[in-house]
Amino acid sequence: MRLPARADGPALRDLVARCPPLDLNSVYLYLLLTEHFPDTCILAEDEQGLLGMVSGYRPPGRDDTLFVWQVAVDPRARGRGLGLDMLLGLLSRRTPCPIRWIETTVGPGNRASRRLFSRLAAHLGAALEETDLFGAALFGPDAHEAEPLLRIGPFTPPVHASGRTP
Repeated sequence: MRLPARADGPALRDLVARCPPLDLNSVYLYLLLTEHFPDTCILAEDEQGLLGMVSGYRPPGRDDTLFVWQVAVDPRARGRGLGLDMLLGLLSRRTPCPIRWIETTVGPGNRASRRLFSRLAAHLGAALEETDLFGAALFGPDAHEAEPLLRIGPFTPPVHASGRTP
């Protein structure tokens, strides 16, 4: 697992394209993530290439919160707990202001992501609350389902097993 770099932008887009129902964005957006938010993103890879990624950021004025934007796991790596491992690796990074809350939006139909964040909350021993955030009508005529907010916390950030920052 590692931080993203600029050169990862196209591979990140390709990974997300292999991971429906995630919303696919432009390469430019993934380049911006690697440039502006590398400390709140994590990649997993093997000798064959990119296996997974978590992208996120700290919302302005809430340094103790990580908003997780996308979690993508390549189909060849599913069922091994990689999504949870990446989230825990990201949370175990040493930062001046530790993360105590995680927020994300997950559509009601995305059962895999809902299970992932439920497992994360249980692993952290923290509550998971769901509230309305973006109703389906806000997405316009694209027939996108609602994106309720999931909030996990408060919790104490885990310590990476190796003692190193992933």
